[in-house]
Amino acid sequence: MDEALLRSLTPGVLAVLVRRGADFAAAEDAVQDALVEALRVWPADPPRDAKGWLVTVAWRRHLDAVRADAARRRREDRVDEEPAPGPAAAVDDTLALYFLCAHPSLTPSSAVALTLRAVGGLTTRQIARAYLVPEATMAQRISRAKRTVSGVRLDRPGDVATVLRVLYLVFNEGYSGDVDLAAEAIRLTRQLAAAVDHPEVAGLLALMLLHHARRAARTAADGSLVPLAEQDRGRWDTALIAEGTGILQRALARDRLGEFQAQAAVAALHADAPTAEETDWVQIVEWYDELARLTDSPVVRLNRAVAVGEADGPRAGLAALAELDPSLPRHAAVAAYLHERDGDLATAARLYAEAAHLAPSLAERDHLTRRAARLNVRLDAGRDGGRES
Repeated sequence: MDEALLRSLTPGVLAVLVRRGADFAAAEDAVQDALVEALRVWPADPPRDAKGWLVTVAWRRHLDAVRADAARRRREDRVDEEPAPGPAAAVDDTLALYFLCAHPSLTPSSAVALTLRAVGGLTTRQIARAYLVPEATMAQRISRAKRTVSGVRLDRPGDVATVLRVLYLVFNEGYSGDVDLAAEAIRLTRQLAAAVDHPEVAGLLALMLLHHARRAARTAADGSLVPLAEQDRGRWDTALIAEGTGILQRALARDRLGEFQAQAAVAALHADAPTAEETDWVQIVEWYDELARLTDSPVVRLNRAVAVGEADGPRAGLAALAELDPSLPRHAAVAAYLHERDGDLATAARLYAEAAHLAPSLAERDHLTRRAARLNVRLDAGRDGGRES
């Protein structure tokens, strides 16, 4: 059984049912039933036209559900005219499903879950495991999302920016569970890039590829985080870097700069540096200036402070950091790093410990705790040396 084939066909089959007039929630249930039937039947009797088979079976399941619902009997005359089995029309409606699943009435978490289910073809169990929540919780989230978009028609232009934001959220969820969400986000973004000609779609795909290229070097054998400056660059995926850089260059050449292209440009500069010491921090600061202009994001300004500290020295970085709200996520970690670079180890150790307490993940907390401990050991050694002299 080719599970990848089933997943790739899922959005197209779902879109066919919706285009024929099926309610989104009912259509999605019918498609899931058809996928289960395919898993049962195909190993012994594979169809010549896989998509056509799934459309036929899903439509029949939908009709059965409609007939069984007494409240919908008035619709039987319309839905009972089952199209004859045969090859499915070569229409790609995947893009419309992206826009539906990223509907502005949905919360970000619901939009991500619905995208993974309807477009990614993942099961509720797989999505729940990836997000480390009970399957029943994820089922309720997806059900609410389906009800929200059930009355939304697919005949209106969608918001590419919202779709990209959802895909970016999927990518940033990490690698928990039995589904690699980063790889899944790249797969879905490739689909979107093939369906729509938009420089920001290309920018997001480039950004994902450039970040994903460093994945193998991000953790040590014991699972601990390895900072960018300390990573073994020989473990970076040069093929992904080359692909991401090429996609980014073609997008930038169109002179329609957006935030994902600017982020990808920063990632490309990191990827281009043979060593951490050779990183072009001056140009990275310039790209962060562009990002701040495009987004006015405090997180961007926080990252810019780090870049300024590398380009112009830690005092300049601390001055840039002083303009930001200390309650920002990772503000303490950035302050700790810059104070360490400036030689103020006591302040850095205290801030690393504070940042560890606020860290959003166990791996990050352990990394910051080790940083604080390392500096405290150096401080203790210095005090002991002073007493001996």
